[in-house]
Amino acid sequence: MKIKVRVSHEEDTKYAFLICKKIEESAKIRGTGIAKKDPEYIKSKMIHGNAVIAFYDEKLAGFSYLETFQNEEFVVNSGLIVFPEFRKQGLAKIIKIEIFKLSRKKFPNSKIFSITTSNAVLKINTELGFKPVSFSELTHSEKFWKGCQSCKNFDILTRNNKKMCLCTGLLYTSNTNNNQNKSHKKDKNYLSNGDKIVLAYSGGLDTSYCLKYLIQEKYEVHTVIINTGGFNENELDKIEERALSIGSKSHKTIDAIEEYYQNCIKYLIFGNILKNNTYPLSVSSERIFQAIKIAQYATCIQAKAIAHGSTGAGNDQIRFDVAFQIICPEKITLSPIRDMKISRKEEIEYLKNKGVSICWDQAKYYSINKGIWGTSIGGKETLTSYHDFPECAYPTKLRRKKSENLELEFEKGELVSVNKEKGKAIKNIIKIEKIASEYAIGRGIHIGDTILGIKGRVAFEASAAIIIIKAHHLLEKHILTKWQLYWKEQLSNWYGMLLHEAQYLDPVMRDIEKFLKSTQERLTGTVDIILYPYRFHLAGIKSKFDLMEYSNMNMAKYGEMNYAWTAEDVKGFTKILSNQMKIYHNLNKKEK
Repeated sequence: MKIKVRVSHEEDTKYAFLICKKIEESAKIRGTGIAKKDPEYIKSKMIHGNAVIAFYDEKLAGFSYLETFQNEEFVVNSGLIVFPEFRKQGLAKIIKIEIFKLSRKKFPNSKIFSITTSNAVLKINTELGFKPVSFSELTHSEKFWKGCQSCKNFDILTRNNKKMCLCTGLLYTSNTNNNQNKSHKKDKNYLSNGDKIVLAYSGGLDTSYCLKYLIQEKYEVHTVIINTGGFNENELDKIEERALSIGSKSHKTIDAIEEYYQNCIKYLIFGNILKNNTYPLSVSSERIFQAIKIAQYATCIQAKAIAHGSTGAGNDQIRFDVAFQIICPEKITLSPIRDMKISRKEEIEYLKNKGVSICWDQAKYYSINKGIWGTSIGGKETLTSYHDFPECAYPTKLRRKKSENLELEFEKGELVSVNKEKGKAIKNIIKIEKIASEYAIGRGIHIGDTILGIKGRVAFEASAAIIIIKAHHLLEKHILTKWQLYWKEQLSNWYGMLLHEAQYLDPVMRDIEKFLKSTQERLTGTVDIILYPYRFHLAGIKSKFDLMEYSNMNMAKYGEMNYAWTAEDVKGFTKILSNQMKIYHNLNKKEK
């Protein structure tokens, strides 16, 4: 026997007709209660996650839903049904508890009520903290009372001017139990009306939904954006304007580009890090630095909680949560979209209903995260294993077809000039991106393992990151020794994986960074590159530390002529080199 009660979703709409039928049959048998429900109405509850559905040994067994009235002042728990063949198993109580918990989670500041003629339901509600009240203390919404029309006893209700009926009214408020309320106030994990929350805000659909939702929940919301290179000044101004227009109490822009470069990008270049030999950790590498700055800001303004717009199916939720738990463990972490399993379609509908009139057409189809180290793009195509990503979905388009030469200069592993023009690393990255993106270089689709243990697929474009990493790697092949290259590759893979999986704050990362930095002492020289539409060619390098050039002049030219050894030297060398293999194979012959 296995009972499962969960929040409903769109796939459950196939059960709507059967649930309505069971509600009607149950009302006829009892001789009371709301007899009819519209299947389309029940479907809408399921789609928006405003219902719970129960299964008994994987068979549909019960249902209940919630609805709000009077601008969310009241929430009703209604439509409780347990199919006859599954009764007397304690299922009604489990469903009732789950719909109550869902009501409190989605509408923590609302009064929750119920009307019923069932003694069993009365008992369950009383245990949850509901108290019997007169109908005058319940919602005055005509829409709610109109729903009683299909009940056999509706005439009793109308004769008494909606003051009483055979049903008992039950009400739960946050003040229902004074002792409970006091304990909540003492509990650092409990949020109250007016509490200060810092929201990580990017100006997109997800974080705009979170902002409006948290304001509607009567919290004092302060937005902050950490710029790690994905926005220009005009875009940042528009994001601030949007946040304030939606209702943010204040908005803060924090620049972390240089810090992000010095503490991360630099080591991604030193390590030539491409996740699964494909993805330059474009946006995923930013999150820890954004989280650190957000946590510091939340502490600065004495916020009680930090909120972010991550879903429950991605890596970012882990990256934010882990960082917050380490840096400011005393603060509550909120993630409304994850907690309520809200779809992008539902977010758009919610914002429109709340008067946030912003065009979200692109957001319907694609989620775009832009940073200085590249842009990641998610859409319906990346949810499959077989659909290619359309040209139109990439933010930058092919604008140049004639090939162009590009020269990059490195000093101790860091990019110091582009086309012989000196500049700081950040400016050089931006400059390369501007040139190479016109050739639509650096596009790809990455498939990899998520922190959650599932496979994930994402499209990306990162022309600067890909070109710099490949150019740097070519320079290393000429300058570093065989074993430096080998061990760099091992540790670089670990560094990239640990960074990807939210382990940046582990001290082993600082240890690996020291190793990577030590390998760059001689990494100085220039790399010549030729750009073409959609691709680039590494033409060659020049460096005073080039081991190949040194050997060409002083020892040997590969495949041509040697100066530092004789034929007899090679014969002796190969004789000794092959000793162990000769021993092994000669021993095998004797055994046979």
